[in-house]
Amino acid sequence: MAFIDEITIYAEAGRGGDGVVRWRQEKFIPKGGPAGGDAGRGGDFYVQGVRDVHILSKYKAKKSFVAGRGGDGGNKSLHGANGEDFFLELPLGSIITNLDTDEKWQLTKEGEKIKILKGGYGGFGNEHFKSSTNTTPKEWRPGEEGEKGNFKIELELFADIGLIGLPNAGKSSLLNALTNAQARVGDYEFTTLDPNLGDFYKYIIADIPGIIEGASEGKGLGVKFLRHIKRTKMLAHLVSFENLSKGTTGMMKVYKEIRKELKKYDKDLGLGEDGLSEKEEIIILTKSDVISDPKIIAKKLAEFKKLDSGKKVFVLSLFDDKMVKNFSDELIKILKKA
Repeated sequence: MAFIDEITIYAEAGRGGDGVVRWRQEKFIPKGGPAGGDAGRGGDFYVQGVRDVHILSKYKAKKSFVAGRGGDGGNKSLHGANGEDFFLELPLGSIITNLDTDEKWQLTKEGEKIKILKGGYGGFGNEHFKSSTNTTPKEWRPGEEGEKGNFKIELELFADIGLIGLPNAGKSSLLNALTNAQARVGDYEFTTLDPNLGDFYKYIIADIPGIIEGASEGKGLGVKFLRHIKRTKMLAHLVSFENLSKGTTGMMKVYKEIRKELKKYDKDLGLGEDGLSEKEEIIILTKSDVISDPKIIAKKLAEFKKLDSGKKVFVLSLFDDKMVKNFSDELIKILKKA
């Protein structure tokens, strides 16, 4: 299923029902008065937050949604039924923009409901116009149209922890090891073209597609995916030991490249203290199994720990079940404190 993180829809609240002209026709009341009931109001239009990052794909074909119309007034002063409210389910992290008014809303909690359009008022029946000077009114009022508009919906993933790092750093493999996300894995760059989510003891982990140098300027997969880690509580920065085994760019240089991209992205958007580079971060040195000399591993671990005395640094091989279990236990503790 293709991942969709941005759509435009047309939405319309329900129209109010129409009032009616009716008369009392009872056997022993020859001069029965007005009996036309008022109409029901149109249904309101809501957006509702759900934990389903792929739900926008449901709206790829159908992009027009209308709440229920109010019922017309009835005979014997019966009031028309109110129209059914409409609830459009959207993933947590969705930003909804009314393109006609520029008004914005955000969905940040599961089950959260936000009214974005108000249904039209129902019309009046002729009984509403009855008075001492107008005992047989023939007036009635039609229902009002509901509010309507075009809306842009943008998804910024909302997760407890976001996995970041260069392509092929092991993010998808780690996500699969910790959860049942079944993210696609391959020994080549840009395996992950779409963000993947996994449930880790009710904490949401997001595997963010690989960021490369220049991503903040649109290179590689660019800023499209940088925005997806804006709404995560904390970051897990993966740096692979393959950068040593293959004789390529050093591990620290790789780490600093990603940090530079995060800071540049923050600066370009003026995020300041709310920026990506300011989020709590843990560092995971992955694929330690490709290094045979434990002294090299210990040296790199010490090097990364010197970056920040308060920053957690882990060494991890996904082929070592005990190492994965220990990391999982530590991660739960970290997330509970976050």
